[in-house]
Amino acid sequence: MSFNVYILYSSTRDRYCIGHTGDDLQERLRKNNSDHKGFTGKTGDWVIVYTEVCSTKTAAYQCEREIKAWKSRKKIELLISSRL
Repeated sequence: MSFNVYILYSSTRDRYCIGHTGDDLQERLRKNNSDHKGFTGKTGDWVIVYTEVCSTKTAAYQCEREIKAWKSRKKIELLISSRL
């Protein structure tokens, strides 16, 4: 089983959301776009702008934490543009 680190973008909020999942990415995106109380709830316009495959859940979690620790929009956007 593989795990994915992902970055979502909402044009309504002009924000990024970083996470990881072992689920199908499209199913995870559907859940993020559903009306719920979490960070991604209410806007419903999230799109996947970056993915990275990891072999273990631990590796995916570590990668997610590393990206979140940057606290830099420019660095995140540089990572996204490097995959285009």
